[in-house]
Amino acid sequence: MRLMEGVALALGMIRAQKLKSFFAVLGVIIGVMFLITVVSVIEGLNRYMEEDFAKVIFGHNTLAVRRQPEVSFESDPEFWRSMWRRPRIRFEDADAIRENLSVPARIAVSSDAGGSLVSDYGIEVTNVWLSAASADFFRIRDYEVERGRLFTEPEDRMGVPVVVLGWEAADKAFGQLDPLGRAVRINGQQFRVIGVLKKQGTLFGMSLDNRAFAPSRSSMARLVNPHGIIDEVLIRPFDDTHLEQARMDIEATMRVRHKLRPTEANDFAIDTAEDSLSFWQNIKRILLVAFPGLVSIALVVGGIVIMNIMLVSVVERTREIGLRKALGARQRDIMWQMLVESATLSGVGAIIGIGIGIGLAQIVRAVSPLPAVISPFWMVMATIMGVSVGMVAGLYPASRAARLDPVVALRQE
Repeated sequence: MRLMEGVALALGMIRAQKLKSFFAVLGVIIGVMFLITVVSVIEGLNRYMEEDFAKVIFGHNTLAVRRQPEVSFESDPEFWRSMWRRPRIRFEDADAIRENLSVPARIAVSSDAGGSLVSDYGIEVTNVWLSAASADFFRIRDYEVERGRLFTEPEDRMGVPVVVLGWEAADKAFGQLDPLGRAVRINGQQFRVIGVLKKQGTLFGMSLDNRAFAPSRSSMARLVNPHGIIDEVLIRPFDDTHLEQARMDIEATMRVRHKLRPTEANDFAIDTAEDSLSFWQNIKRILLVAFPGLVSIALVVGGIVIMNIMLVSVVERTREIGLRKALGARQRDIMWQMLVESATLSGVGAIIGIGIGIGLAQIVRAVSPLPAVISPFWMVMATIMGVSVGMVAGLYPASRAARLDPVVALRQE
């Protein structure tokens, strides 16, 4: 009951002295607002990286053999010089992996480059992501067609000049016309459109639908890489539990092909989504430690302001405190009342900060490619932090009020 009475008194004081209360909790509002906004963006980025980014760049339960890691934040020039000295990945590497793999899996090759295409109506589409890929590439990446079909393994082996377009590339090149059976020219080479993929959306503002896929041994291969060279070999075991065995088989095969001694390091990279996203997990840990630390500075400032306001309140209510003590209120009753008022004041500031922070996170999500996910955990944590600041800030004013002599307090004008 005393708790509810204290909260009611604090809310009444806030209503009676709106401006003073607002400035008292301004630091808490700013700190909590900043915390909720930033953490919402970080949580959104985390979900984006682990789900969308991993699926698009790496694929689910997929191993990728490349010349160098797909993602690296290494800044040493010597490191990158050693990467460029590595041998290129070739079609023969993919064939050897297929022969030596001891677990059932889909295997595909892929090479990519930027370019443009021109429809048979003369409409040019720029900034197209050109890919020369084998037939199983679409199954490994879980791509589905909206219209038409995907090219087959025989078409891939024979290098038939067919192409599967992304949704955006097809829309830009042909508009309302049916693209199936029509022709596009890519760097002077003609391809027949046989399919259009389902819409994929964007990744960090980059379209995933402005794409064109042709068989890995078609003329597209010569447009994106030198003859016989590929960018990556993708391996996706049918059983998720076989991933580590597949990795060991691939590593052994590639080391034999590159004639590496037991003491020599690999001159190729075997990536998975989990391996390559480890950099993001490190960044996330740093951010989730650093930002609450920065927010604590604003909360400390807010706590100091609340303490000053409560000290002023003690002075203004000296006669009231003296009267309560004269009527039998104990020191702990007075102290409890002041602490509840202080905690309620900062708690209201925290709630306002949470509301503004959620609004800012929604604005960030609406006007930028950055995602934002509102986390109930951090909303609870922000409320606890706000109330805790009020409790700590109110300790000294509450102690001072509790120690007032009722006789002296009643004489206060």
